[in-house]
Parts: sequence; C-alpha cells; structure tokens
Amino acid sequence: MNKIELHPDPTHNEDANLVAAFQAGDKSAFDGLVRKHKDRIFNLCYWFLGDYQEANDCAQDTFIKIYRNMLKFRFKSTFSTWAHRIAVNTCKNRLKSFHYRFSRKIVRLDNRGGTSNPDGDIADETYSPAVEHEKMERRLRIRKAINTLPTEKKTVIVLRDIQGLPYEEIVNLTGLPLGTLKSKLARARKDLRAILSGEMS
Repeated sequence: MNKIELHPDPTHNEDANLVAAFQAGDKSAFDGLVRKHKDRIFNLCYWFLGDYQEANDCAQDTFIKIYRNMLKFRFKSTFSTWAHRIAVNTCKNRLKSFHYRFSRKIVRLDNRGGTSNPDGDIADETYSPAVEHEKMERRLRIRKAINTLPTEKKTVIVLRDIQGLPYEEIVNLTGLPLGTLKSKLARARKDLRAILSGEMS
C-alpha cells in the first residue's frame, strides 16, 4: 500500500492527545473526538447513502466501531483518516446489505427539523424561496447522480469533491497510489458530468 506522510497539523495533534487520553483511561476524551468529527462523518455517510436516517444510523455505527477499537489504534495514520476509513467501510457494507437495497426511501429534501446541514451549505441571510428551491433541486440532482455511480467511483468523488479531503489523506484512506486515485477520480467526474448532462438535457 502506498502511503504519503501527512504534514504536521495542530488538529491532528489534538486528536492524538485525545486518543492517548482515552487509551490511558479517560473515557470522556472520546466525547471530544465525537464533537470534532461527527458532522464530517455524518456528511460522508449522507452523500454515500442519500437518506437522512440511513446516514444517521451509519454514522452512529461508525462511532460505535471507533469506540470499540480505540485501544487498538496505533497512530500509523491520523485519527481522521482512520475514522473516515471506518465510515467508508460501514457505508459500503450498508449499500450491499439486503435491508438497505430493499428499504431505501426517496431522499427527503428537508432535514427533519434537525440543526445539521447535510450538504454543508453556508447559510444565506438574503433568503429567497426561488433561489433556495433551485439550490435544493441542484443538490438533489447531484446526490441522485452520485448514487448511480459504482461504489469505487462514488468513494473517490465523495471523499475528494464533497468532503474536500486532500489527496494525501485519500491515498492513506483507500490505499490507492496517487496516480491511480487521480485517474479514477477523473473517470468518476467524467461519468458524473455525463449523468447530469443526460438528466438536464
């Protein structure tokens, strides 16, 4: 597996300190990790699954797995990379599961009154119903298009273009060589553009 060393980052150091505290017996340190990473993990699950409740369940499963395996974490990658890897694998398993294939619902356009914003949009104080409706329609088209991609292409699109992860972290997360990752991402983007063009033509 090809790995690229990540540059030092205060966020990674903070994560490492929290993990070390947890491993030393301070279970409350896990709460700090959850607060820091819950939104990104949920957003990742949401873009993979396209359904609020499924994403919420998947994010909870991810943190349960993280909690159960924290004592085994050996700092060979950043906590963020490790957590994203668990989330991606949890989503992939959910996509393959009988329950998900046969119980999947139409994606809701609302957020069920929650405070999280699955699409990561910055609130626009100059609210316009027409503009908001257009944004909603565009997001829905993109989500639906991404959900038609094969899992591998969906993975690189979501990690790079939706989550905004740097190439180095995606390499460490997926195990793909950098050249292969960029090639797969280019093909995934091409397929996504073709799907969206077909929908809007």
